[in-house]
Amino acid sequence: MPRYKLTIEYDGTPFSGWQIQAGQPTVQGVLTEALERFCGMRVHVAGAGRTDAGVHATGQVAHIDLEREVRLDTIRDAMTAHLRPHPVAVLAAERVPDDFDARFSARKRHYLYRIINRRPDLSLDRDRAWRVPQKLDAEAMHAAAQRLLGKHDFSTFRAAECQAASPIKTLDQLDVSRAGPEIRVHTSARSFLHHQVRSMVGSLLRVGEGRWSADDLFAALQSRDRARCGPMAPACGLYLAQVDYGVEDESADPPEGLDEREESPNQAKL
Repeated sequence: MPRYKLTIEYDGTPFSGWQIQAGQPTVQGVLTEALERFCGMRVHVAGAGRTDAGVHATGQVAHIDLEREVRLDTIRDAMTAHLRPHPVAVLAAERVPDDFDARFSARKRHYLYRIINRRPDLSLDRDRAWRVPQKLDAEAMHAAAQRLLGKHDFSTFRAAECQAASPIKTLDQLDVSRAGPEIRVHTSARSFLHHQVRSMVGSLLRVGEGRWSADDLFAALQSRDRARCGPMAPACGLYLAQVDYGVEDESADPPEGLDEREESPNQAKL
């Protein structure tokens, strides 16, 4: 059976996350339904990671196995047509080797978090960014963020229900920049703990407000205590932006995590 890699974009607002849940609208669910209408059969959609309710994606990746060879543009266009009116689109389809796995073959996951730093309410960006009315110091946030880079025990920024075998992760990037009222947080790693990105962003907010110093942020990390974490940033500002595949880095974390939401190895509902 030929295997295809799909690059997928979606607005997570109306969904209860990526993973299929009985009686709930999910991204994986509508993709599975679209494939069934397209192919006439039930096809498993295996994603690079489970995103939580309200989290968006501009570069989610999944793989599917079909019974026969199909033109790549046909897969893309037919699936997107069958996905309407859901805010989900297949941006590209690619033929990949049979051993390609959207989850386990991933070498790095990239996230974007958007903060709109202004007093007026959001109109165009409602449910697509976090509005923070108080003035934030993005440069201080960026400087403090660099203290989190590298391999650490990230228990402070880990959800209580996280299923990861270990809280130790290697953070490759955590950059904060401002363009007008918008502050963007770009982060990347091979894998993340459940709620790690949103927890780090919420803690960086305290630095931007002037309530924490870079030393305070690093002390919170070193405490390995969830109670020392800042307020968790809301899901609406988070985007799974890109998943990288390529040569494995032997020094990197093992492929046990699945990005912003961890998944157990026997997870069958992804």
